[in-house]
Amino acid sequence: MKLITIVGARPQFVKAAMVSRAISEHNRQGHPPVEEQILHTGQHYDENMSGIFFAGMDIPSPAWKLQCSEPAHGAMTGRMLAEIEQILLAALPDKVLVYGDTNSTLAGALAAVKLHIPVVHVEAGLRSFNKQMPEEINRILTDHVSSLLLCPTHTAIHNLANEGIEQGVHHVGDVMYDAALLFGDLARASSGILRQLGVEDRPFRLCTVHRVENTGSAERLSDIFRALAESATEAFPVVVPLHPRTRRCLADYGLLHEAERHPGILLTPPLGFLDMVALEQQATTILTDSGGVQKEAYFHRTPCITLREETEWTETVEAGWNQLAGTDPGRILHCLQHSPKTHDIHEYGTGQAAALITRLL
Repeated sequence: MKLITIVGARPQFVKAAMVSRAISEHNRQGHPPVEEQILHTGQHYDENMSGIFFAGMDIPSPAWKLQCSEPAHGAMTGRMLAEIEQILLAALPDKVLVYGDTNSTLAGALAAVKLHIPVVHVEAGLRSFNKQMPEEINRILTDHVSSLLLCPTHTAIHNLANEGIEQGVHHVGDVMYDAALLFGDLARASSGILRQLGVEDRPFRLCTVHRVENTGSAERLSDIFRALAESATEAFPVVVPLHPRTRRCLADYGLLHEAERHPGILLTPPLGFLDMVALEQQATTILTDSGGVQKEAYFHRTPCITLREETEWTETVEAGWNQLAGTDPGRILHCLQHSPKTHDIHEYGTGQAAALITRLL
Protein backbone atom coordinates (compact mmCIF):
# COMPACT_ATOMS: atom_id res chain seq x y z
CA MET A 1 0.00 0.00 0.00
CA LYS A 2 1.28 3.45 -0.91
CA LEU A 3 0.67 6.01 1.82
CA ILE A 4 1.42 9.73 1.78
CA THR A 5 1.54 11.37 5.20
CA ILE A 6 1.05 15.14 5.23
CA VAL A 7 2.56 17.21 8.05
CA GLY A 8 3.38 20.85 8.52
CA ALA A 9 3.52 21.80 12.21
CA ARG A 10 5.49 20.75 15.28
CA PRO A 11 2.86 18.53 16.99
CA GLN A 12 2.35 16.65 13.73
CA PHE A 13 6.06 15.83 13.52
CA VAL A 14 5.86 14.09 16.89
CA LYS A 15 2.76 12.10 15.95
CA ALA A 16 4.23 11.19 12.55
CA ALA A 17 7.39 9.93 14.25
CA MET A 18 5.38 7.44 16.30
CA VAL A 19 3.30 6.15 13.37
CA SER A 20 6.35 5.96 11.07
CA ARG A 21 8.10 3.83 13.69
CA ALA A 22 5.06 1.54 13.89
CA ILE A 23 4.92 1.26 10.10
CA SER A 24 8.62 0.33 9.98
CA GLU A 25 8.05 -2.35 12.62
CA HIS A 26 5.01 -3.64 10.70
CA ASN A 27 7.12 -3.97 7.54
CA ARG A 28 10.00 -5.68 9.41
CA GLN A 29 7.57 -8.34 10.65
CA GLY A 30 6.86 -9.42 7.08
CA HIS A 31 3.30 -8.11 6.78
CA PRO A 32 2.11 -6.74 3.43
CA PRO A 33 4.28 -3.62 3.27
CA VAL A 34 3.15 -0.06 3.77
CA GLU A 35 5.24 2.28 1.63
CA GLU A 36 5.08 5.62 3.43
CA GLN A 37 6.27 8.92 2.01
CA ILE A 38 6.11 12.17 3.95
CA LEU A 39 5.00 15.47 2.49
CA HIS A 40 6.03 18.50 4.58
CA THR A 41 4.02 21.56 3.63
CA GLY A 42 6.48 23.99 5.20
CA GLN A 43 3.77 25.53 7.38
CA HIS A 44 6.41 25.68 10.14
CA TYR A 45 9.38 26.74 8.05
CA ASP A 46 11.83 28.02 10.71
CA GLU A 47 14.67 25.56 11.40
CA ASN A 48 13.85 25.76 15.11
CA MET A 49 10.20 24.97 14.35
CA SER A 50 10.84 22.12 11.94
CA GLY A 51 14.38 20.89 11.27
CA ILE A 52 15.33 20.19 14.88
CA PHE A 53 12.24 18.00 15.21
CA PHE A 54 13.06 15.81 12.21
CA ALA A 55 16.69 15.50 13.33
CA GLY A 56 15.90 14.87 17.00
CA MET A 57 13.12 12.33 16.55
CA ASP A 58 14.49 10.20 13.72
CA ILE A 59 11.52 11.00 11.45
CA PRO A 60 12.06 9.86 7.84
CA SER A 61 13.16 12.74 5.64
CA PRO A 62 10.25 14.24 3.68
CA ALA A 63 9.97 13.13 0.07
CA TRP A 64 8.52 16.57 -0.66
CA LYS A 65 9.10 19.80 1.24
CA LEU A 66 6.99 22.75 0.22
CA GLN A 67 7.32 26.37 1.36
CA CYS A 68 3.68 27.19 2.12
CA SER A 69 4.06 29.60 5.02
CA GLU A 70 1.85 32.46 3.88
CA PRO A 71 0.70 34.71 6.75
CA ALA A 72 -3.00 34.64 5.77
CA HIS A 73 -5.03 31.46 6.34
CA GLY A 74 -6.73 31.55 2.94
CA ALA A 75 -3.55 32.16 0.99
CA MET A 76 -1.67 29.48 2.92
CA THR A 77 -4.39 26.85 2.56
CA GLY A 78 -4.98 27.64 -1.11
CA ARG A 79 -1.30 27.38 -1.98
CA MET A 80 -0.99 24.10 -0.10
CA LEU A 81 -4.08 22.71 -1.82
CA ALA A 82 -2.72 23.48 -5.28
CA GLU A 83 0.76 22.10 -4.62
CA ILE A 84 -0.41 18.98 -2.78
CA GLU A 85 -2.84 18.19 -5.60
CA GLN A 86 -0.01 18.12 -8.14
CA ILE A 87 2.03 15.76 -5.96
CA LEU A 88 -0.92 13.40 -5.41
CA LEU A 89 -1.66 13.35 -9.15
CA ALA A 90 1.92 12.31 -9.85
CA ALA A 91 2.36 9.85 -6.94
CA LEU A 92 -1.15 8.29 -6.91
CA PRO A 93 -1.10 6.97 -3.32
CA ASP A 94 -3.67 4.49 -2.05
CA LYS A 95 -4.36 6.63 1.04
CA VAL A 96 -3.47 10.03 2.46
CA LEU A 97 -2.92 10.38 6.21
CA VAL A 98 -3.36 13.71 8.00
CA TYR A 99 -3.01 14.71 11.65
CA GLY A 100 -4.89 17.10 13.88
CA ASP A 101 -6.32 20.45 12.87
CA THR A 102 -3.85 22.66 11.00
CA ASN A 103 -4.15 24.30 7.58
CA SER A 104 -1.88 21.51 6.31
CA THR A 105 -4.44 18.96 7.54
CA LEU A 106 -7.36 20.60 5.75
CA ALA A 107 -5.43 21.23 2.52
CA GLY A 108 -4.21 17.63 2.40
CA ALA A 109 -7.68 16.24 3.07
CA LEU A 110 -9.35 18.41 0.43
CA ALA A 111 -6.71 17.69 -2.20
CA ALA A 112 -7.03 13.93 -1.60
CA VAL A 113 -10.81 13.64 -1.47
CA LYS A 114 -11.24 15.65 -4.68
CA LEU A 115 -9.01 13.07 -6.35
CA HIS A 116 -11.03 10.22 -4.77
CA ILE A 117 -8.11 9.16 -2.59
CA PRO A 118 -9.27 7.91 0.86
CA VAL A 119 -8.35 10.23 3.73
CA VAL A 120 -7.19 8.90 7.11
CA HIS A 121 -7.57 11.42 9.95
CA VAL A 122 -5.62 10.86 13.16
CA GLU A 123 -7.15 12.82 16.08
CA ALA A 124 -10.60 12.80 14.51
CA GLY A 125 -13.64 13.96 16.43
CA LEU A 126 -12.09 16.59 18.67
CA ARG A 127 -14.24 19.66 19.20
CA SER A 128 -13.79 22.91 21.12
CA PHE A 129 -17.23 24.13 19.93
CA ASN A 130 -15.60 27.50 19.22
CA LYS A 131 -15.77 28.24 15.51
CA GLN A 132 -13.79 31.44 15.99
CA MET A 133 -10.76 29.14 16.10
CA PRO A 134 -9.37 28.31 12.64
CA GLU A 135 -8.42 24.89 14.02
CA GLU A 136 -12.06 24.08 14.77
CA ILE A 137 -13.07 24.72 11.16
CA ASN A 138 -10.13 22.64 9.91
CA ARG A 139 -10.95 19.61 12.05
CA ILE A 140 -14.69 19.64 11.32
CA LEU A 141 -14.20 19.83 7.55
CA THR A 142 -11.47 17.19 7.60
CA ASP A 143 -13.64 14.77 9.55
CA HIS A 144 -16.49 15.15 7.09
CA VAL A 145 -14.35 14.13 4.10
CA SER A 146 -12.38 11.33 5.81
CA SER A 147 -12.87 7.61 5.23
CA LEU A 148 -10.99 6.39 8.29
CA LEU A 149 -11.46 8.44 11.48
CA LEU A 150 -9.05 7.51 14.25
CA CYS A 151 -10.16 8.98 17.57
CA PRO A 152 -8.05 9.50 20.70
CA THR A 153 -11.04 9.45 23.09
CA HIS A 154 -14.56 8.11 23.33
CA THR A 155 -15.78 11.70 23.62
CA ALA A 156 -14.44 12.25 20.11
CA ILE A 157 -16.47 9.27 18.86
CA HIS A 158 -19.56 10.76 20.50
CA ASN A 159 -18.90 14.12 18.83
CA LEU A 160 -18.72 12.45 15.41
CA ALA A 161 -21.93 10.50 16.03
CA ASN A 162 -23.69 13.78 16.86
CA GLU A 163 -22.67 15.01 13.41
CA GLY A 164 -23.90 11.83 11.70
CA ILE A 165 -20.45 10.28 11.20
CA GLU A 166 -20.37 6.64 12.31
CA GLN A 167 -18.71 4.71 9.45
CA GLY A 168 -14.96 4.15 9.60
CA VAL A 169 -14.74 5.48 13.18
CA HIS A 170 -12.33 3.81 15.62
CA HIS A 171 -11.02 4.57 19.12
CA VAL A 172 -7.23 4.11 18.98
CA GLY A 173 -5.97 6.15 21.94
CA ASP A 174 -3.51 8.99 21.67
CA VAL A 175 -0.23 8.75 19.74
CA MET A 176 1.13 11.54 21.94
CA TYR A 177 0.89 9.16 24.89
CA ASP A 178 3.00 6.72 22.88
CA ALA A 179 5.53 9.53 22.44
CA ALA A 180 5.48 10.45 26.13
CA LEU A 181 6.32 6.87 27.09
CA LEU A 182 9.03 6.50 24.44
CA PHE A 183 10.78 9.84 24.85
CA GLY A 184 10.27 10.55 28.57
CA ASP A 185 13.29 8.59 29.80
CA LEU A 186 15.37 9.75 26.83
CA ALA A 187 14.64 13.38 27.66
CA ARG A 188 15.71 12.91 31.27
CA ALA A 189 18.95 11.29 30.16
CA SER A 190 19.95 13.45 27.21
CA SER A 191 18.46 16.95 27.51
CA GLY A 192 20.64 19.63 29.05
CA ILE A 193 18.01 22.37 28.93
CA LEU A 194 17.48 22.56 32.71
CA ARG A 195 21.18 23.24 33.24
CA GLN A 196 21.35 25.67 30.31
CA LEU A 197 18.50 27.75 31.75
CA GLY A 198 19.76 27.51 35.32
CA VAL A 199 16.62 25.84 36.68
CA GLU A 200 18.10 22.49 37.70
CA ASP A 201 17.88 23.29 41.40
CA ARG A 202 14.96 25.70 41.68
CA PRO A 203 11.24 25.50 41.00
CA PHE A 204 9.94 26.98 37.76
CA ARG A 205 6.83 27.23 35.64
CA LEU A 206 6.61 26.66 31.88
CA CYS A 207 4.47 28.74 29.51
CA THR A 208 3.73 28.44 25.78
CA VAL A 209 1.54 30.84 23.80
CA HIS A 210 1.00 30.57 20.06
CA ARG A 211 -2.70 30.60 19.09
CA VAL A 212 -3.87 33.48 16.94
CA GLU A 213 -6.75 34.24 19.31
CA ASN A 214 -4.12 35.18 21.92
CA THR A 215 -1.19 36.43 19.85
CA GLY A 216 -3.44 38.41 17.51
CA SER A 217 -4.88 40.49 20.37
CA ALA A 218 -2.68 43.06 22.10
CA GLU A 219 -5.03 43.00 25.09
CA ARG A 220 -5.04 39.22 25.53
CA LEU A 221 -1.29 38.84 25.03
CA SER A 222 -0.64 41.75 27.41
CA ASP A 223 -2.91 40.16 30.03
CA ILE A 224 -1.06 36.84 29.80
CA PHE A 225 2.34 38.45 30.23
CA ARG A 226 1.05 40.68 33.03
CA ALA A 227 0.02 37.53 34.92
CA LEU A 228 3.43 35.98 34.25
CA ALA A 229 5.18 39.13 35.46
CA GLU A 230 3.12 39.24 38.65
CA SER A 231 3.72 35.58 39.48
CA ALA A 232 7.35 35.11 38.38
CA THR A 233 10.39 35.84 40.54
CA GLU A 234 14.07 35.24 40.09
CA ALA A 235 13.83 32.40 42.61
CA PHE A 236 10.69 30.95 40.97
CA PRO A 237 10.87 31.89 37.26
CA VAL A 238 8.67 31.07 34.30
CA VAL A 239 10.32 29.63 31.18
CA VAL A 240 8.70 30.85 27.95
CA PRO A 241 9.83 29.24 24.66
CA LEU A 242 8.66 31.80 22.10
CA HIS A 243 6.94 30.84 18.86
CA PRO A 244 8.22 33.20 16.11
CA ARG A 245 4.75 34.74 15.73
CA THR A 246 4.50 35.33 19.49
CA ARG A 247 7.88 37.07 19.57
CA ARG A 248 6.87 39.25 16.61
CA CYS A 249 3.56 40.18 18.21
CA LEU A 250 5.20 41.00 21.55
CA ALA A 251 7.54 43.33 19.68
CA ASP A 252 4.71 44.90 17.65
CA TYR A 253 2.66 45.57 20.81
CA GLY A 254 5.63 47.03 22.69
CA LEU A 255 5.69 44.18 25.20
CA LEU A 256 8.90 42.36 24.30
CA HIS A 257 11.42 44.67 25.95
CA GLU A 258 9.60 44.57 29.29
CA ALA A 259 9.38 40.76 29.20
CA GLU A 260 13.08 40.47 28.35
CA ARG A 261 14.03 42.71 31.30
CA HIS A 262 11.92 40.88 33.89
CA PRO A 263 14.25 38.82 36.14
CA GLY A 264 11.69 36.05 36.54
CA ILE A 265 10.75 35.58 32.86
CA LEU A 266 13.19 33.39 30.90
CA LEU A 267 12.47 33.78 27.18
CA THR A 268 13.97 31.16 24.86
CA PRO A 269 13.78 30.37 21.13
CA PRO A 270 11.57 27.43 20.11
CA LEU A 271 12.91 24.20 21.60
CA GLY A 272 13.26 20.65 20.34
CA PHE A 273 10.86 17.98 21.53
CA LEU A 274 13.20 16.36 24.06
CA ASP A 275 14.01 19.72 25.66
CA MET A 276 10.28 20.51 25.90
CA VAL A 277 9.62 17.12 27.48
CA ALA A 278 12.37 17.71 30.04
CA LEU A 279 10.84 21.06 30.98
CA GLU A 280 7.32 19.62 31.11
CA GLN A 281 8.50 16.85 33.42
CA GLN A 282 10.17 19.19 35.92
CA ALA A 283 7.88 22.25 35.86
CA THR A 284 5.66 22.82 38.87
CA THR A 285 2.89 24.12 36.55
CA ILE A 286 2.42 24.51 32.80
CA LEU A 287 0.50 27.45 31.33
CA THR A 288 -0.43 27.02 27.68
CA ASP A 289 -2.90 27.61 24.89
CA SER A 290 -1.69 24.48 23.07
CA GLY A 291 -3.92 21.42 22.92
CA GLY A 292 -0.95 19.09 22.67
CA VAL A 293 0.87 20.59 25.63
CA GLN A 294 -2.27 20.22 27.77
CA LYS A 295 -2.11 16.47 27.25
CA GLU A 296 1.65 16.27 27.65
CA ALA A 297 1.25 18.01 31.00
CA TYR A 298 -1.08 15.20 32.10
CA PHE A 299 1.19 12.49 30.71
CA HIS A 300 4.01 13.86 32.89
CA ARG A 301 1.62 14.48 35.81
CA THR A 302 2.24 18.24 35.80
CA PRO A 303 -0.72 20.53 36.63
CA CYS A 304 -1.82 22.64 33.66
CA ILE A 305 -3.53 26.02 33.27
CA THR A 306 -5.06 26.56 29.83
CA LEU A 307 -5.01 30.13 28.54
CA ARG A 308 -8.28 29.68 26.66
CA GLU A 309 -11.97 29.59 27.53
CA GLU A 310 -12.45 26.04 26.24
CA THR A 311 -10.50 22.89 25.43
CA GLU A 312 -10.85 19.92 23.10
CA TRP A 313 -9.39 17.77 25.86
CA THR A 314 -12.27 18.03 28.31
CA GLU A 315 -11.24 14.90 30.18
CA THR A 316 -8.09 16.67 31.45
CA VAL A 317 -10.32 19.29 33.11
CA GLU A 318 -12.75 16.70 34.47
CA ALA A 319 -9.82 14.76 35.97
CA GLY A 320 -8.51 17.90 37.72
CA TRP A 321 -5.18 18.10 35.89
CA ASN A 322 -6.20 21.11 33.80
CA GLN A 323 -7.87 24.43 34.69
CA LEU A 324 -9.40 26.81 32.14
CA ALA A 325 -8.28 30.35 32.94
CA GLY A 326 -8.70 32.31 29.72
CA THR A 327 -6.37 35.31 29.69
CA ASP A 328 -7.67 37.34 32.63
CA PRO A 329 -4.70 37.93 34.98
CA GLY A 330 -6.83 37.51 38.09
CA ARG A 331 -8.14 34.12 36.94
CA ILE A 332 -4.66 32.96 35.96
CA LEU A 333 -3.22 33.94 39.34
CA HIS A 334 -6.15 32.25 41.12
CA CYS A 335 -5.52 29.02 39.20
CA LEU A 336 -1.83 29.14 40.11
CA GLN A 337 -2.83 29.14 43.77
CA HIS A 338 -5.55 26.49 43.43
CA SER A 339 -4.86 22.74 43.19
CA PRO A 340 -7.90 20.63 42.28
CA LYS A 341 -8.10 16.98 43.25
CA THR A 342 -6.91 14.75 40.44
CA HIS A 343 -7.55 11.26 39.13
CA ASP A 344 -6.20 9.17 36.26
CA ILE A 345 -7.53 9.31 32.68
CA HIS A 346 -8.02 6.02 30.83
CA GLU A 347 -9.15 7.45 27.48
CA TYR A 348 -5.68 7.75 25.96
CA GLY A 349 -4.90 4.05 25.65
CA THR A 350 -1.88 2.06 26.75
CA GLY A 351 0.83 3.52 24.52
CA GLN A 352 -0.01 1.33 21.52
CA ALA A 353 -2.01 3.85 19.48
CA ALA A 354 0.49 3.99 16.61
CA ALA A 355 0.52 0.19 16.25
CA LEU A 356 -3.28 0.11 16.18
CA ILE A 357 -3.36 2.90 13.59
CA THR A 358 -0.96 0.90 11.41
CA ARG A 359 -3.13 -2.22 11.64
CA LEU A 360 -6.24 -0.20 10.69
CA LEU A 361 -4.40 1.28 7.72
